[in-house]
Amino acid sequence: MTAPGPVIERMGTRRPAAGARREYLLTLMAGAVGAAVVLLAARQGWARVVTIEPHPLPMSRVAVRGQDLVPAAGALGLAALAGLAAVLATRGLARRAVGGLLAVFGVAIAASVSLPVTSAQVRSAAVGATAAQAGSVPGGSTVGSGTTPGTGGSIAGLALASHVEMAAFPWRWAVLAGGLLVIGTGLLVAWRGARWPVMSSRYDQPASRKPVAAPDPASLWESLSQGLDPTRSAAPTAGSETASGTSSAASGTASAASGTASAASGGHGPGRSDGAGYAKQ
Repeated sequence: MTAPGPVIERMGTRRPAAGARREYLLTLMAGAVGAAVVLLAARQGWARVVTIEPHPLPMSRVAVRGQDLVPAAGALGLAALAGLAAVLATRGLARRAVGGLLAVFGVAIAASVSLPVTSAQVRSAAVGATAAQAGSVPGGSTVGSGTTPGTGGSIAGLALASHVEMAAFPWRWAVLAGGLLVIGTGLLVAWRGARWPVMSSRYDQPASRKPVAAPDPASLWESLSQGLDPTRSAAPTAGSETASGTSSAASGTASAASGTASAASGGHGPGRSDGAGYAKQ
């Protein structure tokens, strides 16, 4: 049976590694969720400009998206996703610097949507979106009274005779929540990122491994002149030395045995011949 002490020590050494890996994955997931919420909410309609046209023209509605009101939010969300990818590829001080940059992105996202959105900003964004849509229509931009083709509205009416309706769902606060998640992710990466596992550590060359030195040509020629094989290792291992010593001892014992046998045969040779002669007599 094994003693419980070493088992407890091994479990104690494995738990921090597993905890660091779990913390690493949860932090990256929180940052990805925050950046995805920012990108999704910035593409939604935050407000709508309603213009009542004179009869018989229909009433026009122009939706204004969050990226039209706060264009920096979407760009910062993409930058946060790129920062999370950089966290996977960095280590040590570089990873901490990336974490600080992520926190800066999150602060900028939260600051860009913290200010209230006014009706003038919504009308201005609607005019810009309508003009861009009119420019994308082939064959012209505006006609006669300022009506934009394909929209059924008037650019002048958007700025004057219109009222603003805000979206029922608070997408702006969703962007703020995503920015806070990005801030928390960046702070955790800057604080704990150096202890987390890295992607490419298993492919790094160990520092203890040294390059093999090239053989000296002079020593090769000297070995050849002495009748030695230069391809064999100059420093035999302990096992080879033991084996060579054992074989040498065995060969020495065999030589001694053969010498003893030859001496014995030399001592009893005349006696045998004499015995043979005596028998003959």
